[in-house]
Amino acid sequence: MNTKKILVLTGGGDAPGLNAVIRGICKRARRESITGAKWEVYGSIEAFNGVLNEPQELIKLTSKRVAGIHVKGGTILKTTNKGNPLKFPIQQVDGTFQFKDRTDELVNKLKNLNFEAIINIGGDGSQKISQALFEKGLPLVGVPKTIDNDLSATDLTFGFQTAVQIATDSFDKLVTTAESHHRVMIMEVMGRDAGWIALHTAIAGGAEICLIPEIPYDINKLVKKIDLRYKKGRGFVNIVVAEGAKPKAGNITSSSGEKGSEHVRLGGVAFQLSSQLKKAGCQAEIRETVLGHVQRGGTPTAFDRVLASLFGVKAFELVLEQNFGRMVSFKNNTITSVSLKEAIQDYNYLKPDSYLVQSAKGLGISFGD
Repeated sequence: MNTKKILVLTGGGDAPGLNAVIRGICKRARRESITGAKWEVYGSIEAFNGVLNEPQELIKLTSKRVAGIHVKGGTILKTTNKGNPLKFPIQQVDGTFQFKDRTDELVNKLKNLNFEAIINIGGDGSQKISQALFEKGLPLVGVPKTIDNDLSATDLTFGFQTAVQIATDSFDKLVTTAESHHRVMIMEVMGRDAGWIALHTAIAGGAEICLIPEIPYDINKLVKKIDLRYKKGRGFVNIVVAEGAKPKAGNITSSSGEKGSEHVRLGGVAFQLSSQLKKAGCQAEIRETVLGHVQRGGTPTAFDRVLASLFGVKAFELVLEQNFGRMVSFKNNTITSVSLKEAIQDYNYLKPDSYLVQSAKGLGISFGD
């Protein structure tokens, strides 16, 4: 019987549900092997680094290896944000890094390995890589992954619901201590340039203030909101702030990324906001909490396990159809696919005039605008 090989990889930041996608691909491939051609699924360690490394780091994804992994966070294939083959970091003698395009080398290696298809599970950056490699002739399918929910070609990405649940659980705990001490509690969440995690957490947790990248805030309006809350005798305020939030006429809070990374590192806006509030005359005690990578870890929720599993099945079926250059998508409660080109065309910002934002305002949540 003819054996066909498929390569799976996970790139960028990790997200709860990645293992469920891997398992979904493998289980669907085994089902196909019963009635049709035999399929073998391999994984590349740390995204495309596993192919580019010498020796190569590729593992066979057997039934035993993927059994039960859908309940685990992270990814058994590991991941990296320092392996973009379009801008691959090469360390120089002096310790600095230069970025080199290694896509031609990567394409040649993958063709020599005789894979029937490649399934790239990743976010916006990873799918831009998918499109570039597809244009160079690779049979490639994408699966959307990001806790930030910032891919516009799909209604939801797996990992997002789990991140929101973790953030909401943490926020609930801060509400009680804020009330006990009559404090202003600021909780910083992830999301990069989009406010999806922050806003969903704010609504679920009952925050008084939510600051998101899409709506720059006026610090004086925030102070007035806080003062009004105290004057009414409630005596405490809870704020959710997205890591990419910024004041009007201000900039995001960031630092240079790690060596070999092409991305800036967001974080610290909770402390910046605290300082701004104090300088603007806020008299309340303020405490800051940064959730950080807690939002990426742990067991995925049932919803994310289901969505990720369906994505895995659909990705393999696109391979069966030889429908390459596509990304799996969740649209109108249906698992479908879109072209990779469409998938990376627009960033999924929260629209200030959206029903979600307007409803939050209807609930009394201030955005500082």
